[in-house]
Amino acid sequence: MLEIKIKKLNNNAVIPTRSSLQAAGYDLYACLDNDSVEILPHTNTKIGTGIALEIPDGYFAGIFARSGIATKESLRPANCVGIIDSDYRGEYFIPLFNDSDKTKVIQNKERIAQLIILPYPEISFKEVKELSSTKRGINGFGSTGK
Repeated sequence: MLEIKIKKLNNNAVIPTRSSLQAAGYDLYACLDNDSVEILPHTNTKIGTGIALEIPDGYFAGIFARSGIATKESLRPANCVGIIDSDYRGEYFIPLFNDSDKTKVIQNKERIAQLIILPYPEISFKEVKELSSTKRGINGFGSTGK
């Protein structure tokens, strides 16, 4: 089991939780100074979580939309998927974007995104004159079917 050190930066912060034992993502919660915050249509608002993490080297924190809030409320992380590197020690903020035509409200301690800790390999790039050939080749968007 991977141990992640977490620091509450605000007494009202909620430690991330999983909805089930098989859930890959840990829910992140809004940590607001007030009871709620409004997000106007087609704008984004940066919402704090009140927590900071110490991610081990070789891993990063991926911030993803929660399917419920995305499909039911049209709210998603503004950058779609956030990447937080292992050397960042500040508060985790979620810039929520309102894709709808109505003002949306986020309540304090509401689940707003999900966190997944992912490994990444150390790589080096090797410049070459040619790449190996494949059946798909250079055919791009839509080239493998509908």
